[in-house]
Amino acid sequence: MSKEKKDNLILKLAFGVIVGLVVGLFANEGFIGVVQTIKFILGQIVSFTVPLIILGFIAPAITKMKSNASKMLITMLLLAYCSSVGAALFSMFAGYAIIPKLNILTVVSGLRALPPMLFKLNIPPVLSVMSALVLALFLGLSIVWTNSKKLEAALDEFNNVVLSIVHKIIIPILPFFIASTFATLAYEGSITKQLPVFLKVVIIVLIGHFIWLTILYSIGGAISKKNPYKLLKSYGPAYLTAVGTMSSAATLPVALSCARKSEVLDEDIANFAIPLGATVHLCGSVLTEVFFVMTVSQVLYGSLPAMGTMVLFIILLGIFAIGAPGVPGGTVMASLGIISSVLGFDDTGIALMLTIFALQDSFGTACNVVGDGALALILNGIFKKK
Repeated sequence: MSKEKKDNLILKLAFGVIVGLVVGLFANEGFIGVVQTIKFILGQIVSFTVPLIILGFIAPAITKMKSNASKMLITMLLLAYCSSVGAALFSMFAGYAIIPKLNILTVVSGLRALPPMLFKLNIPPVLSVMSALVLALFLGLSIVWTNSKKLEAALDEFNNVVLSIVHKIIIPILPFFIASTFATLAYEGSITKQLPVFLKVVIIVLIGHFIWLTILYSIGGAISKKNPYKLLKSYGPAYLTAVGTMSSAATLPVALSCARKSEVLDEDIANFAIPLGATVHLCGSVLTEVFFVMTVSQVLYGSLPAMGTMVLFIILLGIFAIGAPGVPGGTVMASLGIISSVLGFDDTGIALMLTIFALQDSFGTACNVVGDGALALILNGIFKKK
């Protein structure tokens, strides 16, 4: 997705938030009943596409790995997964320590009651979230094992179909979904009290990005026996480009150039690790999502998720992040299923997650891009030339 399209989407989401707040503050009960109905239908459409996104992106991603099957590939994938899970666990512990001190008011009590919906249009998904994930893993692996060219080509076509659904249906309706959600929140009287909290959370998450990058580069320096600062200092242009483009793919040429300029990386390892990392390594996005889901849970449902529930969510999120689609908020969009099934979020929670995630999408992408250099440094230490 081009930078212009992403900028337009962010503007549309922001406009949706503003329109929703205005409507919710001044609309009467009858109009909010209509908004409630629209919100429910759009939420059903989003939920319906979640298993399709899982199947359409994770299975083809597995089949494409066979051409590069090697110890270096497996190591890079494990490093990306461990980095994402590690960032998520770091974010989780920080959330348990920090969020209770933010004085977040529980919004489940003392609110104005929402009017009933005009009608309900249920659109059940064709697969459950976990069924889609297991099917994607089994299908992708079995195609690699059997070298089935026809099914591999079919999955590639299905990937394009699902991507088209995301771009032409899901992304265009997101501003309306978010506007209707914020309208109901404003009508209840909760969201105006919580906006300062979300601004604080965004700042906390940005600090968390820099802490995690420091940890990654410290590990990279220890394993490679190289000075990590010599690589990190060259990543300034890539970080700024990622903030501006909000796309790891669009930043890839700059990131690769930055990595190859550093004398601490072998050129062949940089050429391999940086492009692959741009696809599978999303530590910044995962760190952000974990802290945000905990905050939204406290805001909307009055409590933080249990630690066992969060650990299960993080383990699955690391898998989903590797196959996340290349769209704004791709990580959170790919993981909508486990946000609802594991954490129990309803449509309001999902819409709020999509919105606040979009607020920092560019900085999460920048953390992902700079983190790729640290993984390349680790890979360099493991497979360095003799």
